[in-house]
Amino acid sequence: MTKLSLPSLPTLNSVVTCQSDYDPESLRVDQALQIVQDFVRPGANALETETVGIYQSLGRVLGKDIVSPINVPAADNSAMDGYAFAGSSLSVDASTSLQMIGKGFAGHAFVGDVEAGQCVRIMTGAIMPNGCDTVIPQELVKVDGEQVQFISTSVKAGDNRRLKGEDLSVGSPALTAGKVIRPADLGLIASLGMGEVAVKRRLRVGFFSTGDELRSIGQDLDPGCVYDSNRYTLFGMLSRLGVEITDFGVVRDNPEDMRRAFSDAAAQCDAVVTSGGVSVGEADYTKQIMRELGDIAFWKINMRPGRPMAFGSIQSNGHQAVLFGLPGNPVAVMVTFYQFVRNALLAMSGATELAPQAMQARASENIRKRPGRTEFQRGIIKSDSNGINTVSITGAQGSGVLRSMSEANCFIILEHDQGTIQAGDLVNVVLFEGLL
Repeated sequence: MTKLSLPSLPTLNSVVTCQSDYDPESLRVDQALQIVQDFVRPGANALETETVGIYQSLGRVLGKDIVSPINVPAADNSAMDGYAFAGSSLSVDASTSLQMIGKGFAGHAFVGDVEAGQCVRIMTGAIMPNGCDTVIPQELVKVDGEQVQFISTSVKAGDNRRLKGEDLSVGSPALTAGKVIRPADLGLIASLGMGEVAVKRRLRVGFFSTGDELRSIGQDLDPGCVYDSNRYTLFGMLSRLGVEITDFGVVRDNPEDMRRAFSDAAAQCDAVVTSGGVSVGEADYTKQIMRELGDIAFWKINMRPGRPMAFGSIQSNGHQAVLFGLPGNPVAVMVTFYQFVRNALLAMSGATELAPQAMQARASENIRKRPGRTEFQRGIIKSDSNGINTVSITGAQGSGVLRSMSEANCFIILEHDQGTIQAGDLVNVVLFEGLL
């Protein structure tokens, strides 16, 4: 694969020393987030830009501002099916009566002028006839031959008309660089007559699992072994971000295999995400290899689940890649990915919209929590009979209980200094939909 060129990033030492109370043994979540943000932000807009067809742009990061070359809509038009007329024709009496002189359809405008006291049958999207500035909805009128009658107060002059350039005017910004293109954006781009879009190239992300105990699907489980689930959750979460992903498989717990895997991934990718190998066991080599090939900013965080997590950079063949060494427990992998990796990869991709918005819900039960660490409980949020959002945990919250993630629809985020939550207390939650 062609050697990549990642934008120049600040050294980790310069990032770490800006934290006056930096302690890799007990780093707070907010401190760790700041370190990650300071490290990846300088390269956020440095990926090359390429042009793709509009269909292929969905989920990509817009590489250049899109400026409208036309007015949208191109002319005043009707916002609904009804009858177009001049607002000055509205009677001061209880009822207004107009004479219908023709019809106008979308793509087939009425030709001619409409005088006071006259109207034109019009359909949604049809160009407003000359002399008309108001539309009365069809369900509010009585029609008798060519006479159209309605209550005068049921409409005001100028109602139900879309103005020329109301959506976008010539030269106005339509979309700004850094926006992740969503379905509504496809329609907006198409409304400007554009069939191609300038987007950032996809960020290249490699991932693999580490551990002698891991077996791939289809292999027999020896005593003490488990199927590797982390690569599949990582694949799913990375796929949602629109990055280009490379699966490097399962890497055994020995320095040679680990060094080869890290070197290969660093040479080919902009970022590398691993699971396992970041605890204090004798066979956990991730930190050792990271030190050999690059730098470590931190490896322990005061959070649950996910305390052992390594973040830094590695180099191979002159190319630098950001490295996220996630824990091995399945839930901890997903929590740390959400909290640290997701936003960092979006920033590296050039995206300007990062963190999903938190909302509040009332705890439907007591939630045990000790101050001094941030906790990410798996929750189920729903609305009660009064429309109030309530949230409950999914049961056992162990970092190996992957079912707790599958059953949940949100994270309950319990901040560093919070203690036990009482039933009825407000807590912060972040919905999974659109996130994981």
